[in-house]
Amino acid sequence: MSEDALRQLDAEMDANTTESIPVPSPTAPEPMSMGAVLRVVTMRRLWYAQIVSVLGDFLALFAVITVMTFKLHATAQQVIGVQISYLLPIALLGIVSGVFVDRWPVKTTLVSSDFIRAALVLLLLLVHNVYGFYAVLAAISIVSSFFSPAQGVAIRSAVPMHGLRSANALMQQVMFIMRIIGPSAAAFLVASFGARSCYLIDTASFIASGSLIASLTLITPRKAAAPQSQLAAPRSPIARILADMKEGASFILHHAALLFVIVALAAGMFVMGCFGPLIAVYVRDTLHASTRTFGVTSAMIGLGLLIGVNTLNAFAQRIKNTTQVYLGLAGIAVGTAMLAFIPLVVTAILGCFLIGFSAAGIIVPSQTLIQEETPGDLMGRVGSTTMSVIFTAQIAGLVLSGILAEYTSVRRVFALCTMLLAALMLAGKLWMEPKDHPSLA
Repeated sequence: MSEDALRQLDAEMDANTTESIPVPSPTAPEPMSMGAVLRVVTMRRLWYAQIVSVLGDFLALFAVITVMTFKLHATAQQVIGVQISYLLPIALLGIVSGVFVDRWPVKTTLVSSDFIRAALVLLLLLVHNVYGFYAVLAAISIVSSFFSPAQGVAIRSAVPMHGLRSANALMQQVMFIMRIIGPSAAAFLVASFGARSCYLIDTASFIASGSLIASLTLITPRKAAAPQSQLAAPRSPIARILADMKEGASFILHHAALLFVIVALAAGMFVMGCFGPLIAVYVRDTLHASTRTFGVTSAMIGLGLLIGVNTLNAFAQRIKNTTQVYLGLAGIAVGTAMLAFIPLVVTAILGCFLIGFSAAGIIVPSQTLIQEETPGDLMGRVGSTTMSVIFTAQIAGLVLSGILAEYTSVRRVFALCTMLLAALMLAGKLWMEPKDHPSLA
């Protein structure tokens, strides 16, 4: 063999040897605790803003329900209509609003949304009929469809990747706590000072939230420059919006992990939507129990959510997000099965607690994975699409649960929910099993 051939052979062997040696990956940083996340000034003020605005929201919403129920003597369908009027605009506008959130300055979007909602809440002082409440709540919801995805972008920009789980847990913790104390606080304020007090507190809360966010310096990733081919071919505004919507939807549909967790979130929220109108009927007709039992079972869902968020954030930091979602789906399925097949007061209480606890295992990991895997210039669209899917699932749960219960029993509706969750877990394993790949910065 010639000398040149030997040199070439040695070079090829060296190249193959080099390629076969794995490059060590840097050690992943230790996940940040809630306390560490709150030491980030921007995150801490976003959290304060969340506390005051969510408290005001729940006070106003439950005040409206109280007025409609006891003063306007609204029917059950009209009271459910309050929830639908608040959820439907976000469900319909979610996909479109994300396009604008990705284009607009995040801080301006957040502050403007808060101040506009503060003004809209004041309109509740002038409302004295059911349809007036529907209109005002729908208007507030339209503005909220821009605020929520923008808040997700702000959290993503403020907190390091290894702190996103704790950041999301903190935000959800506020929601669950206010959901537990909101009804009783609103009832006390309405009885003592009238519904107007709740509306004024909600207005003040939006002003406080907007002022806190206005004091922040939010640094978000620059939007990627459009390709020259797009710049050379001007399009109408509607065409650009449709193109942006298509880009966001395409990213979700071609990302197995995101598609799975978004569908899992929708399934979990559908089941939670079913529970709202049906759990009272279940306690009355199946358990033949008192209103006190209804109060305990309803509170167990909120308590389970709250404990679940804190427990999972403390002890499940090293478990993959998708694994937690699978476990959360399984836990909700077990809880609904307990209600369907073991109609006892004890199992109803345990089942509701398990449903709430397991729902936390879907909500926080899903939000974290979405923020970790989504490019910065798509955060608004992906976040708003997720929000739209979730709210649509809640509406479907509210509406379909009542329809299904008319044609079958409440227990069978819960059994159908169990089968739905089991089918989703199987479909996730077969067709949507996410592939491991590095997260996007």
